[in-house]
This record gives sequence, C-alpha cells and structure tokens, in this order.
Amino acid sequence: DAIASNLFLLGFAYQRGLVPVSGVAIERAIELNAVAVEMNREAFRWGRRAARDLPAVERLALEGEERLEPPAPKSTAEFVERRAADLTEWQNAAWAARYRGLVERVRAAERVIGGGGHAAGARRPEAAVASSGEEAGGALTDAVARYAYKLMAYKDEYEVARLYADGAFRRRLAARFEGDLKVTFHLAPPLLSRPDPVTGEPRKRAFGAWMWPMFGLLAKMRGLRGTAFDPFGRTAERRMERRLIEEYFEAIEELIAGLCPENHALAVEIASVPDRIRGFGHVKQRNAAEAEAEKAALLERWRAGAAAPSAAARAAA
Repeated sequence: DAIASNLFLLGFAYQRGLVPVSGVAIERAIELNAVAVEMNREAFRWGRRAARDLPAVERLALEGEERLEPPAPKSTAEFVERRAADLTEWQNAAWAARYRGLVERVRAAERVIGGGGHAAGARRPEAAVASSGEEAGGALTDAVARYAYKLMAYKDEYEVARLYADGAFRRRLAARFEGDLKVTFHLAPPLLSRPDPVTGEPRKRAFGAWMWPMFGLLAKMRGLRGTAFDPFGRTAERRMERRLIEEYFEAIEELIAGLCPENHALAVEIASVPDRIRGFGHVKQRNAAEAEAEKAALLERWRAGAAAPSAAARAAA
C-alpha cells in the first residue's frame, strides 16, 4: 500500500533522528487527517521499529503475511506453465503456445551442449530452482522464459482493463478498506489525452467508478489487439512493443542456431537485454532504445564468433 509505505518510511526516518518534528505531533496529524487513521498510525510505528531492528520486523511481516498470490514457482517448467496461463488470459491459447514453443526450442538447444548451467550473475525466473525429480532449465532457458514473457505480456489498454475487471483488484480493496469507497482512476487514454504544455507528454485525467463496466467491455475486446481494427494499435509505443517481440524471437532463433559452450554466456546476456526495458510511454521508449543499442552491440560480438560450430552441427556430426 503506497500510503502505508510513506508512513512507514516517515517512521523509519523519524526514529533515525531525521525528522525535526515530535512523534506525538506526527501521530496527532494522522488523527486530524481522519483517513485510515489506525493503518497510518501503525505504519508509522512499524517504521520506527524497523529503524531499531529491521530483521525482526521482516521476520514478523513474513510470519503474518496473507498471500494473495500463489507461492513462487519451484522449477523452470512450473514458471513457464504459469506464464503460459497468463499469456492465454492476456490474448489466447495460440499466443501462449508460441511462448512455450520458443522456450522449448531453447531448452532443447541447451540439452545438446550439455545443459548450459547457470552463468554467473544470470537472473533466474522467480526462484525457479528445480525441486527433486524436476528438470532445471539452463541459464539461457531461464532467461528466455522470463524475458520473452515480459515482452509478450506488455501492459496496453486491454491488459490494464483486464487486470481491473478480473475481480482481483476489487478483492484487494475489500480486504484493505471498509465501508463505501470512492474510486478514482487516473488515466491518459491516447485518443483523449492532450499533451502537457511543459513536458509534451500525455496528461492524465481523472475518471470515476463508471469506468468499471468500461474496463470489462474493453477487456473483452482484446481480440482486436494488433489487428487493423485495434484503435490503440497505431501509437508509436504499441508499434514498438510488437516490433520488440518479433525481433526478440528472431534473435533467439539465431542464438539457438549457433549455440555452443563457448558462446553460451554471451547468449544469456543477449537474451536478458529486455530486463533494461522498463516504464511506460516516453520512459519505456527511451529505455527500449538503449536496450536495442546494447543488443546490437552484443549481437555484433556474437556474429563475429559465428565461425564456431553450432550445436545442431555438432549433434549431426
């Protein structure tokens, strides 16, 4: 909860002597504000406790945690299946099958070169460590499973609508707050938002609770995504996102064709480049441009060593 996080940090800073106001005055201000008083007061106090003994607070938080999400996957295979299920909801079963197919081709290529191992510093998908009896993916399989999904499940208008409309968000609200709630959505629809005169970026507008049924309707229209009838698909950001997916698939196929033990670590680095692409709008476009430049440099190194025999060629030999 962003508000509780702010009060938690305020309590932490206060306990460290960085806030020139008394604790009594801060708690009195919370009471006078008359909004979620108990939650804010407790967040402030827990921040103070964390400043004194952070490990103890972390331990207590984990013990009392109410899991709204399933536990982290225990294997690469489980990670892939969860992400495939997400992609089915995001678009359809064919979209998920395309993801599974790419990951499986990478896994097969790593098997040919002896598993691939896990390169030093390589990020594995959400603690995807194989449990007993389960086959672990190599580092390249892990990277492709993570970053192909990241590119394929980009947050466009249809996905934002689906996430609001699927019921999970409302359940979180009900678990956090009591009584009648007034919900306001701050959105920047590309067809309605005017640019900010200072930044030039789309200015967000406030929308009321009437957006709930609109989200449900828009989520059902996701079959239009990427088609000629997609009202959002012509923006520069959406065209970029679709292009990044196709270019990633092309790059991974190139890696598969030339994979060998000597270039495996470089392949993992190339496959992990989408980790740099974060944010939305102009922030995402800037990060994507930097990531593409990095990928181009890494692929140039890859192609310079392309004389090495491919995994497929060695298997045929």
